[in-house]
Amino acid sequence: LLDDIVLTHSLFLPTERFLQQLHQQYPGGPRGATRGSGLRRKRAVLAVLLHFLETYKGLLQEEESAGKVIKELYLLIMKDTSLYQELEDEIIKLHQLVETVELKVADETPPPNKQVKPLFRHFRRIDSCLQTRVAFRGSDEIFCRVYMPDHSYVTIRSRLSASVQDILASVTEKLQYSEEQSTRGDALILVTMASSGEKAVLQPSEECVFTTLGINSHLFACTRDTFDSLVPLPEEIQVVPGDTEIHRAEPEDVANHLTAFHWELFRCIHELEFVDYVFHGERGRRETANLELLLQRCSEVQHWVGTELLLCEGLGKRAHLLKKLIKIAAICKQNQDMLSFYAIVIGLNNAAVSRLRLTWEKLPGKFKNLFRKFENLTDPCRNHKTYREVLAKMKPPLIPFVPLILKDLTFLHEGSKTLLDGLVNVEKLHCIAEKVRTVRKYRSRPLCLELEASPAQLQTKAYVRQLRVIDNQNLLFELSYKLEPGSQ
Repeated sequence: LLDDIVLTHSLFLPTERFLQQLHQQYPGGPRGATRGSGLRRKRAVLAVLLHFLETYKGLLQEEESAGKVIKELYLLIMKDTSLYQELEDEIIKLHQLVETVELKVADETPPPNKQVKPLFRHFRRIDSCLQTRVAFRGSDEIFCRVYMPDHSYVTIRSRLSASVQDILASVTEKLQYSEEQSTRGDALILVTMASSGEKAVLQPSEECVFTTLGINSHLFACTRDTFDSLVPLPEEIQVVPGDTEIHRAEPEDVANHLTAFHWELFRCIHELEFVDYVFHGERGRRETANLELLLQRCSEVQHWVGTELLLCEGLGKRAHLLKKLIKIAAICKQNQDMLSFYAIVIGLNNAAVSRLRLTWEKLPGKFKNLFRKFENLTDPCRNHKTYREVLAKMKPPLIPFVPLILKDLTFLHEGSKTLLDGLVNVEKLHCIAEKVRTVRKYRSRPLCLELEASPAQLQTKAYVRQLRVIDNQNLLFELSYKLEPGSQ
């Protein structure tokens, strides 16, 4: 029950108010209560606070108001150190946890300057893409390009949680826009532009827009007069045939590097991001950056499959590549990387790929049968029954198909009310917490993959971590019809 409440309290009580209630429940002294009952109350409050700190950890650094309440409660508890010897073990643990999450109490020195972190897809450098992924927080700083209508761009340094207004202020400063221009109605607006040409104006108060961009989407700054004239950047990938790393690499190497990278991304997601993503929408955007990056990556792998196949001109070579991709999916499943497995199968079922009749006909019967089994495993019928049965037999470590977890949480949220007659629906909270705890279980053991550090392996690693894909479905269809005009 304690874990249920700590994981889901934000559904009915914001973090700051939750901690204030906890602060009020901590007895300041005996005052009318017996020493025994006071001690029990203190222990109960301490148990909740310790579990809260263990669960939230680094997320608390993003909530200054919550950190302030914790510090006040911490100082209150520390005063009891000499009075209540029975609390010694809990107080030592509390002190360690407060230090761990960097909620310094005695020393309020400012933190050192943080290193700027690269989001993947931004600045495709080998050194940045080969770094082990670490969790993103709203206060982290990143570099980002913001484009102009003529496709020139400015590079800004910004907090991940920065609002649209903050981003535009940085762009305006870089462009040296005058205050006179801004007051004349020539103020800039921020627009997201997809490779297909779809565009949307972002509202000034929106935050954390960097992690919500599509695979090949970009930020544009323009005036309202020039909005209609905006066109997407030219395709980042050369739409010409040519061998990429996947043609040279072994299926085992590609699959293992996919699993290793996706495990890094999965490990970065705080379990509370699942709750924030489903139940708080835009309000939880700052806390869901790592989850959104993994969802983007899932979409990226799906489009990567189609991109590689549709840029492969020779029929025999394309059939060989199709066979290799099915092999990669099989090895990912063996690695218990169901995210990569699912994404590859979905990519092979893309309409622009599945219509390539001549290519599929050249596939050996063994691989046709194997792919049919994969399709059955990813079949959504009866609420993904087959997939759930396979997943239930797996032991950690494993990477689940994360979008399905979010679907389940959404169903739990929309299927019942959080409050009934002013009382918290504990059964709903328990079901949500149980689903979140599965994430904890999947990551309860470390992933052990033996990956060599040879030049060839590093090249494959860099390729897997910086996939260049076409996400424009119309363009994928054009490529498909050029390869096999008459296929149905």
